[in-house]
Parts: sequence; C-alpha cells; structure tokens
Amino acid sequence: MTKRSHQTLDQDDPLCCCEYIDRHGGRSHLAACCCDCEDLDEACDRWMKKQPQNSDSLSRAMATFNDRLRVPWISGARQVDKSVISPLILLPVFLHIAALHYLLGILVLTAVPVLVLWYYYFTHRKKGRTLFFLSLALFSLFYMFYLFITEVVPRGDVNHLQLAAVTVGVALTVIFLIITKRGPGYIRLRPTDTHSTVTYHKPLSDVDATYLNGAQHQVVTANHEQTCESGTAQQSVQRRNWCAVCKVVRPPRAGHCRICGVCILRLDHHCVWINSCVGQDNHRNFLLTLVFFLLTSLYGISLVLRSVCSDQNVMTALFYCPDVYNQFSSALCFTCAWYSCVVSGGLLHLLLLQLINVSFNVTEREARLALREKTGRSLLWGLIIDTGVYSRGFRSNWIGFLTMSKASEPSNHKPSDLV
Repeated sequence: MTKRSHQTLDQDDPLCCCEYIDRHGGRSHLAACCCDCEDLDEACDRWMKKQPQNSDSLSRAMATFNDRLRVPWISGARQVDKSVISPLILLPVFLHIAALHYLLGILVLTAVPVLVLWYYYFTHRKKGRTLFFLSLALFSLFYMFYLFITEVVPRGDVNHLQLAAVTVGVALTVIFLIITKRGPGYIRLRPTDTHSTVTYHKPLSDVDATYLNGAQHQVVTANHEQTCESGTAQQSVQRRNWCAVCKVVRPPRAGHCRICGVCILRLDHHCVWINSCVGQDNHRNFLLTLVFFLLTSLYGISLVLRSVCSDQNVMTALFYCPDVYNQFSSALCFTCAWYSCVVSGGLLHLLLLQLINVSFNVTEREARLALREKTGRSLLWGLIIDTGVYSRGFRSNWIGFLTMSKASEPSNHKPSDLV
C-alpha cells in the first residue's frame, strides 16, 4: 500500500471555500472526501482477508471521517461536529414515524426523552462537551416553527396577528440565547499576580472557546504564595478558594466548571442546552430565554390544537382528538404538539427550580454542595434548598439578582492574557 503524499501548504496561497488543511497537515478538497483513505483501505483489506483488525485502525478511520466531515466556508471548509448532525436527521424521522399511528406516537414520544436523558448522563459522567443538546434545542425550535408555517397556517385558522406573535417569540428566544452565549462571567487573572506565561497557538480542547474569543491560549502561572501573606484568616480563605487548574483565587460564590475548563463568577450550573455555563453575566438572560421559549411554545401548542382539533377544548384536545390520525398532516401537527409539550414540561421544571433558587438567593451549585455536605434545609421534596448563607429575604434577593452587575473587564486585557 502506497503512502499518501501531502501537498505542502503555501502560507501565501489562501484556501478557497471548499479547501481545508487535514489532520496530517496536507491541503485537501471537499470533492476528495471519499478518495485516498489509507486507514479505511487497510481496514477493508483486513476484513476481506479475514484478518484481525489492528487495535487503532477503526479509531484512525473514524478520525479521518470526522476530519473530512466539513462544509464550505469563506476562508476554507469548516469542520462539522458529528453530534450536530444526528438531531437534524433523527428528529424529523421520529416525528414522522410517530404520526403514522397513535401507538407509534406513544412509543416514540416515550423513547425519545429516555434516549436524550441517557445520552445526557453518559456525557455528563465523562465531563465532555457536546453540541448535541444545543443542536437538538435549536433544530426543535426551528423545525416546529417550519411545520407551523407550512402545515398549520395554510389551514386558515391562524390570523396574521397570531402568526406575528409566534414569529416574534421565536426571534426573541434566539436573540436572548445568543446574548446568553456571549459569556457567563469569566474570572480574569490580575497581571500583578503572574510571573510566567506559556502560549499555546492551538486552543486546548477542554477550555471554553467563548473564553478564548478566537485568540491564542496562554496558560498563566500565578504566584500563590504572594497572594496569601496578609494574615492567617485570609490565608485560609484564599487557600480554600484557590483553583489549582486556573491558578486564580476565586471570589465568593465563584466556581470552576470541569466541562468548560475555566472559573466562572457566581457559577450556577453548566447547561448542556446552551453548551455553556450559567453565571453572573448571563443568568438573567438565561431566565429570559427560558421564559420567551415557554411562552412561545405554549401559545403555539394552543394554536395547533385549535386548528387540528377545532371541536375540542384546548386542554382536552391534547388527550382526546377524534379522527386526528385519519389525515397525515393533522397527525403530524398533533404529534409535534405533544413533542413540544414534553420539551416545554422539562424546561418549565428547570425554570421553576431557577425561580425558587433566585428567591432564596442560592445557586444550583451551592444547593448541590449543601445537599452533599448536609448544610442546607431541603423543603418540598427537594425543590427548595435553603442554605441560609446569602438569603436576605424574598424581595431583597430578587432586587439583588436583577441589579447584579457584570464583571468589569480591564481595557488593556485580552482573553489571550488570561487563564
């Protein structure tokens, strides 16, 4: 088997929209995605000869497949995460299968949440980052809106004002999601606390890309001993808040996210649905994203049920809608309404927990630590966790949350200068 020869990259020769630099450093083209794959050829050759596969042959073939999974872009083809593709394919397939018969609908709408929860616990246990949940959330939102436009609106039961309300709700959800993704509030290291830096020209895989902001990653080593010389009490506090990974002394209520690989101010939790942490800078926008999504989803569900089950009340139509499966279009809309109810139910539970935590001035991280260390009171079957540390009363807690200021950014600081 001949070795593949890589073209030498000329730094002055820019990439076209369909070209990219592969994992071997060679210049490749999207049109050659199925050509010249030594790893796949070797695996097939061993399979044809009934020889045992090498231990790493399949992993190398999968790595080559992932490297060639790209889409055209302005400055060169961009690599696509394979976890993004599965929701785009599986969600329409499952919903169309569920629309064929009500028994299939029950089976699919029961299996899908179970599979999603299983995948969540699988990835959460490994502390890995994945775009699956963000892709599923965005595609569910846009696909439901697409079916609403193409299947429900042509029936004539939705007026222009109702259509505009749903459209504005979808737009506001996306806008606040984008604002939430800008950053949860990263802890920035002071230049006076550093004595050496190590620069990585390629971002590390376990560091949040939003934190790096497209810049080179620098690991900054701080002088921990110099920050702990002002008394025994201050030493004990700083040692307790010292992050050995980020080399910073965390302020109160801050925490290190093992998934993002950075320290976050007033860390609440890492939300897989936005693929980012929820912290001091984006907690309010995160709640607004949930509120706009739920309002839009519930209003859209009511419009769909009024259209496909016009003779039934909205509340009863979800459980009893005669002859809805006689027409595939109506069955598909009814199935999507049920799917939206399942998603809305999960997010409504999340929003309820968030509102309760804000009312008691406790973060999700603090609530989990209090339960683990048995230092907080658990009320209403675990829905309310009162740590009794930061709570100043319902009104004062909400005023403090709504007026919570964002982290100040030094004007002469770049993300590449920080841990």
